[in-house]
Amino acid sequence: MASQVLPLELIDKCIGSRIWVVMKSEREFTGTLLGFDDFVNMVLEDVTEYEMTPQGTKKTKLGQTLLNGNNICMLIPGSDGPES
Repeated sequence: MASQVLPLELIDKCIGSRIWVVMKSEREFTGTLLGFDDFVNMVLEDVTEYEMTPQGTKKTKLGQTLLNGNNICMLIPGSDGPES
């Protein structure tokens, strides 16, 4: 029988690893997860932001970024985002 893994445990295991964060808006972020809190507010470093626009995908490189947990739709551990 598989042991139960709680969502925050899974995110905790991702600290120091690459993660792909899909927001509720037309934005996605990839970066290295530095930390998070109980509200799943996340701090990422070495970040690429992908913004989906009618003209195509706009890429922006960022240093450290704080993402508000209320706006996060989905987390994909170990992924470098929409281009991988």
